[in-house]
Amino acid sequence: MSDTQELKVREKQEVASPAEQTKPGLVFTPSVDIFETDKSLTLLVDMPGVKTDDLDVDLRDDTLTLTGDVSPLLATPGEKVFVEYETGRYYRQFSLSEVIAQDKIDAKLSDGVLRLTLPKVEKATPRRIAVQSE
Repeated sequence: MSDTQELKVREKQEVASPAEQTKPGLVFTPSVDIFETDKSLTLLVDMPGVKTDDLDVDLRDDTLTLTGDVSPLLATPGEKVFVEYETGRYYRQFSLSEVIAQDKIDAKLSDGVLRLTLPKVEKATPRRIAVQSE
């Protein structure tokens, strides 16, 4: 890292409601890193505090929608002096192209990071086509 760059902690970014919410609370955009190989795309989605039971990965009409709820931390005895931990819902959508094999998408949640593997469709194997005469 150069001297002019700083390492900054990215806070949960609140976004405008993606649609009319029926559930009160804040909505956050999770940070996402995307990596590509010849065979797949990998998305690493930062969702700290989300448990597997509170995570929904939905694929509909070529749109991949991620939602995850962050529950409040366990209550501790005593008066709150300072609280930075925000609860709410993570929400992010991705439009998928025809190169993604949608029926083979894999999702794993570990230590607050959702790893989505989006395999690409296999291209037709090149082959020589024999021409027959009549």
